[in-house]
Amino acid sequence: MSTHALPPRPATARVWWTAIRPRTLGMSLAPVALGSALALADGGALDWLVLLATLGCAALIQIGTNLYNDAVDFERGTDRPDRKGPLRVTLAGWASAGEVKRGALFCLLLALLLGAYLCTVGGLPILAIGLASLLAGWAYSGGPWPISHSPFGELFVLVFFGVLAVLGSHWLQSRTLDPLDLLAGLAVGAPAAAVLLVNNFRDRDSDLRSGRRTLAALLGPQRAGRVFALLVLAPLAALAAIGRGGH
Repeated sequence: MSTHALPPRPATARVWWTAIRPRTLGMSLAPVALGSALALADGGALDWLVLLATLGCAALIQIGTNLYNDAVDFERGTDRPDRKGPLRVTLAGWASAGEVKRGALFCLLLALLLGAYLCTVGGLPILAIGLASLLAGWAYSGGPWPISHSPFGELFVLVFFGVLAVLGSHWLQSRTLDPLDLLAGLAVGAPAAAVLLVNNFRDRDSDLRSGRRTLAALLGPQRAGRVFALLVLAPLAALAAIGRGGH
């Protein structure tokens, strides 16, 4: 929707439900489910407490990233009243940038607590993945060179919402890894990257005006379309290879 005519502020629960972007959360949950399923397929016994903690941690990191992005893009002037796409609560005046940032910090701190428990289960590999994920959640919109303002956003999504999430989830359930984890990470990470690419394609004109050089803005319509097609089709090849590998 366009935010030219901004709707009045709804109930507080609706504000925060909108801010967390619930339609996007499957991107953080899918790789956890897939990594855990691979561990189960390898003969492991599913630890439901670890699974729930991993799902919660992944969702909280994404929600924190979404909230911080909402607030910071408004402060930087990237989000303007003429933007297309889903409503942003800071831009709409439903919440202040400070409130949304505090919400982001709260989510990331909860993720840190869950991550501390997961580190007792998975050790140093999980500590490394967890710290990298928290740092990436901040760096996506924050700092002097935000990832979201660069052509590397899709690569960021492919790595963190794909490969690392699958690897970490598999490791937490079985303390083992499988070469097929890389293909599985591609199978769930590529569609997530495609979501970001198509969002940035929609916003490419306003992004260029505000100084953002996303991949979609730099490639132009035809080449961006080809990359989108590759990201959508790549999982089919990855799943076929996983099947040939025995799963």
